[in-house]
Amino acid sequence: MIDLLIKDGLIIDGTGSPGFHAAVGIEGDTISILRGDVSDIEAKQVIDATGKIVCPGFIDVHAHSALMILHDPQHLPKVHQGVTTELIGVDGNSYAPFTSQQDLKDFIVLNAGLDGAPPITPSWSTVSEYLDEYDKKVSVNIAYVVGNSPIRISAMGWGNRKPTTLESDRMRGLLRESMEEGAVGISTGLDYPPGSYADTDE
Repeated sequence: MIDLLIKDGLIIDGTGSPGFHAAVGIEGDTISILRGDVSDIEAKQVIDATGKIVCPGFIDVHAHSALMILHDPQHLPKVHQGVTTELIGVDGNSYAPFTSQQDLKDFIVLNAGLDGAPPITPSWSTVSEYLDEYDKKVSVNIAYVVGNSPIRISAMGWGNRKPTTLESDRMRGLLRESMEEGAVGISTGLDYPPGSYADTDE
């Protein structure tokens, strides 16, 4: 007996191939496409998907909901749209690493127009501490890109100037640590200060 059988839907598998009618079986961590007659398959739960599309979860590659997810971990508006993974930290605006709690709080206020200002109390400073806030607590998967703004603030403050050689080295070190702690990349938002102060060399 499998855990879940989704039958009679039109499967769109995300590869670009045309949709096809089949069933989906889920047993534990395994998802299988079941073609042909599935009337003899027993399942703990059966979903009749007649007239509906069955597809993998969507990935939102540009989400400004990083802090809202922490405030509302169910994140139902996105889940109801089929989003199962969100990329957060876009536009150079991410919320770790920060070497100063005051800088983190100020950055949240600065970006409230983009990301909202939910009633949360940030207590992290590193990327790993920040990602721990999401781990096993929120309903969607999270992929995190570290923004150039927090890297810049942590290495050289908020000023509109070029970094010194030492500050550039600090930025590279913070980026390296961020990647080692779980960030999947870096984002820039050259319209948003203080990341907008960076030149091409930076």
